[in-house]
Amino acid sequence: MSIRIHKAGGRFEELGSYARAKRVGDHVWVAGTTALEDSGRIHAPHDAYAQTTFILGKIQTALRAVGADLHHVCRVRVYLTDMSHASGFIRAHGEVFKGIDPVLTAVTAGLTQDGMVVEIDVDGLIHDKVSL
Repeated sequence: MSIRIHKAGGRFEELGSYARAKRVGDHVWVAGTTALEDSGRIHAPHDAYAQTTFILGKIQTALRAVGADLHHVCRVRVYLTDMSHASGFIRAHGEVFKGIDPVLTAVTAGLTQDGMVVEIDVDGLIHDKVSL
């Protein structure tokens, strides 16, 4: 069984010994991903829609690095600083995952920086794309 990992260059990846994405056989996982830009700034502070869109783009990049894509995502977990951000998140999620329909869990959680309102992790399974 093959194993592929992707490190995105995050400041804690080496120190914490973790990967942004890992694929073992046909299973793939992407670690909790936030709206931190490469510059270290928060993308669109306090804007759940913009942060979700940005984060899902980062997740797609990580998936592709291990030979997967968004249509392989089976589960999405979102961590929101407050459920008042749910409408912005769900609108962006619906646009990105239209026709894919992964299962979804949303919880409230404290995130590491003020203005950061969304964190997302995903699990996937490599499969033949089938239309229902």
